[in-house]
Amino acid sequence: MEEASPTVAVTTPPKTGAFKEWASDQKAFKGVPWGKAMMWIFLVSDTFVFSIFLISYMTVRFSTKVEWPNPSEVFALHVGHVSVPLLLIAIMTFILITSSGTMALAVKYGYEKNRKMCAILMLATAIFGASFVGMQAFEWTKLIMEGVRPWENPFGAPQFGSIFFMVTGFHGTHVTIGVIFLFIMARKAWRGDFDTGRRGYFTSQKSHYEAVEIMGLYWHFVDLVWVFIFAFFYLW
Repeated sequence: MEEASPTVAVTTPPKTGAFKEWASDQKAFKGVPWGKAMMWIFLVSDTFVFSIFLISYMTVRFSTKVEWPNPSEVFALHVGHVSVPLLLIAIMTFILITSSGTMALAVKYGYEKNRKMCAILMLATAIFGASFVGMQAFEWTKLIMEGVRPWENPFGAPQFGSIFFMVTGFHGTHVTIGVIFLFIMARKAWRGDFDTGRRGYFTSQKSHYEAVEIMGLYWHFVDLVWVFIFAFFYLW
């Protein structure tokens, strides 16, 4: 009768140095949802892009020898026979900040599993965002009709048009993309896709409103970027 071979216990040596640091990083990020982590990475990278745009704007403005346009004159809105400085911009800013509040409430009601309130508030956020984009299109049309182009500007420095259209257009694209996704997710929340686990984008997990929170992160970022654009282009 053959004797059973003794079981040899294999012990993993403790990690030291760089290996220990790497293991601790893995443990720290192991509980982070994949979608939320990817959104944070995207927002950090997008922060660098907008920062480069704003730094370029400051560099151009300080280096040009031609007088920079006065925002109170360029962005004035005529109401009757009165020219009101920055009226349209103030309305746009108020709308976008309000939409940040409705989005925060949508996330709150989402985690409370109140799908109807979550859907209504996301729909309201999308309408606010669409209104902002519409007003920005009106602003662009007004400037173009007044002769502002990427290569020329009747109000002063010719570089104003190119950098203004580039930065505000890039931000407006972000808002437009957010509005599209908000409409889609509001419809899904209203139908109860997050509760039933219906297959589709953002709804693969049953009773999981994490996608609403991820959408909220994106929207708050868009609002925060506008605060800096407002300060740099319209107040300075």
